[in-house]
Amino acid sequence: MMKVIVMGATSGIGLEVARLFAKRGYTVGIAGRRLDKLKEITGKTTGIVAYRQIDVTDDDAPEKLLKLIDELGGMDIYFHSSGIGWQNNLLDEKKEIDTVRTNGLGFVRMVDAAFNWFTARAEQCTRKIETSFRIACITSIAGTKGLGAAPAYSATKRMQNHYLECLSQLARMRRLPIRITDVRPGFVATDLISGSSYPLQLKADDVAKGIVHAIEKKKEVVTIDWHYAILVFFWRIIPRWLWVRLRITSK
Repeated sequence: MMKVIVMGATSGIGLEVARLFAKRGYTVGIAGRRLDKLKEITGKTTGIVAYRQIDVTDDDAPEKLLKLIDELGGMDIYFHSSGIGWQNNLLDEKKEIDTVRTNGLGFVRMVDAAFNWFTARAEQCTRKIETSFRIACITSIAGTKGLGAAPAYSATKRMQNHYLECLSQLARMRRLPIRITDVRPGFVATDLISGSSYPLQLKADDVAKGIVHAIEKKKEVVTIDWHYAILVFFWRIIPRWLWVRLRITSK
């Protein structure tokens, strides 16, 4: 039975993905900052069998992840859904730094911990591993272009896109059975954008279905949904001189 750990599972997309994996017969471990929610979710959801309180910005977060992996009895898929962000037109310094700390430092810390665990597991095996391990992460379409209304958020999402691409190449260079899925949703109706007027807001449960489908189909990069795939296509071809003159904000 496949074992999945979902980081950032106490609300939003992460919670829906954890529930869907459990429903589909995976053995699931969840992590996040809110201990009360972790206990509640585990107690109410068949298939979610382990939890651990983890803040990705803490230095000991990788150590806690390893303990959760041990409690779960291993890990085949690591899914990273931990992130924060704001519209920050006034460039509040704390919001920018907190975003970089979580989406940058915390992201690298946890994805590296998962990558290194998979590497060690592969090297311990005396026979060839028939199926690959997988690291899947929620990034965002915000990584496509710099968004003036959310500088740190869009910049860290661009970093995440590139980092995952690097790890995908690194795994192949080292002949490791580790594959990467970069999930790039559009605007999702979660607490992250609560109160905003972004158009085409997606439902978290619909996004979760797209994510699990992409992971099971071994996709490397997926934009959710098709409306945003079209939008991103046109974003990419807008020249910089024009892009920086556009007003892209919900306020």
